[in-house]
Amino acid sequence: MPQHNRRTFLQLTGTTLGAATFGVSTATSTTSDSRFFINLRDVDRSEIPDDIEIIHDLSQADVLVARGDQERVNGTTVADRVINRGDDRIGAVRSRDGPAISGKGSNHNHDGSASNSEYQWDKRVQNINNDLTDKPGNGKTIHDVTTGAGTRVAVVDTGVYDGHPDLADVVNDELSENVSEDEYDWRPNGAGSHGTHVAGIIAATNSNDGPGGGVLGTAPNTEIVSYRMFSGEEGKQGDGYAGWVKAAEAGCDAINYSVGFPAPYVYVDQYPFLTEELRIAEQVAEYVRSQGTVIVNSAGNDSLDMSPENTLSIPTEAEGVFGVAATGPIGVGWGNKHSDNEEKWLTGNRLEEPTTEPAFYTNYGGAVDVSAAGGNADLEALDNEVPGSENDLVYSTIYETDESGNTVPGYGWKAGTSMAAPQIAGAVALVRSLRPNASVEEVESLIQETANSAPGGETYHGAGHLNLKRLVKRAGE
Repeated sequence: MPQHNRRTFLQLTGTTLGAATFGVSTATSTTSDSRFFINLRDVDRSEIPDDIEIIHDLSQADVLVARGDQERVNGTTVADRVINRGDDRIGAVRSRDGPAISGKGSNHNHDGSASNSEYQWDKRVQNINNDLTDKPGNGKTIHDVTTGAGTRVAVVDTGVYDGHPDLADVVNDELSENVSEDEYDWRPNGAGSHGTHVAGIIAATNSNDGPGGGVLGTAPNTEIVSYRMFSGEEGKQGDGYAGWVKAAEAGCDAINYSVGFPAPYVYVDQYPFLTEELRIAEQVAEYVRSQGTVIVNSAGNDSLDMSPENTLSIPTEAEGVFGVAATGPIGVGWGNKHSDNEEKWLTGNRLEEPTTEPAFYTNYGGAVDVSAAGGNADLEALDNEVPGSENDLVYSTIYETDESGNTVPGYGWKAGTSMAAPQIAGAVALVRSLRPNASVEEVESLIQETANSAPGGETYHGAGHLNLKRLVKRAGE
């Protein structure tokens, strides 16, 4: 298992720890209706008052998610954090809607002359298949070796819209579950397309036969299990951890968790409760790994150095969590940054711009295990809607609401470490399809050992940048 360059923190015991606000969410209190974690390594379960409601029993990891008067529990407790998906440090840093399958989206800038495959630079640079390669005729593609068949990946997020043709028959609707407290199912409920975009990066099947075609995921034959932890834009960390445990017990090979605590809730001197939050994360991760499941986590979008002793990014810095930083190009087929720009990028080597540059927003430092394509941006061009500037983001599946209020499938661009993590989750599926009995440690080591060096070195890329060709070759040996 990767050993993060993490500090050793004071373990708080016999202590009740307060709450904080995340994004623009309302702060949790310690009143009778608050949610909090109980650490069963410090609390005798028999002594928990009867009027404390158990929301999620994660006693496999010696953790309970509870509601009630936190002060009445004698032992270590810490508030369950509210995470707001509307905060772009938590979700995508930048987004642009592309075409709805029933027509063009309002923010869609290209004219439809190219197929969707032309916008998937993240897959082209990895030589995914014969339709997604910048090296035509260059031997085997990734999907000639494996498409991830026989594997399962959990997306713990905003829900997955399985009405999209590229995600039809991809999501296991029997195992998928709503782990929030609302009454709806595991599909999206008010927090947007984040989870759907992530699922497409992992497992989209390119099944849309419309004029622009579909999009293709890293492992199109893997199975997605959706655990929706966001109700509206708010999600709770405890619901996320419940998704982790359920995913492990459902036999998922990987969990994609593109969720985390944003700054300033990373500074231990200001928020000492973070040490106990870390402890909870590590206990849950330890159990999940014992079941054979890799936890893939986005490193965060604060341009934050996670190495200093006073900085603690959760859950990325927890032992047992595989942290992914983001990279991306600037100038994919726009802005005269290529010779013969408009024609050349559609016909040969499209990616003259490097795709391994650290993205402007990515967190970095000792908790990064590897980097992967998350998208980048020329912010001035993007914010001024310069045609084509959205191409530097990652293109995948989304859904939109039409003028009649109907949900319609579509495509869109997003950038964030949220988009980098599913590149790795898909890679885990490829490895496990070739080595079904590989341990968590073996899978992680294979990804790291086959990664490429990249600009910025270990600080931004950990062991290196994802290299699927080397990875599947090694895994298949």
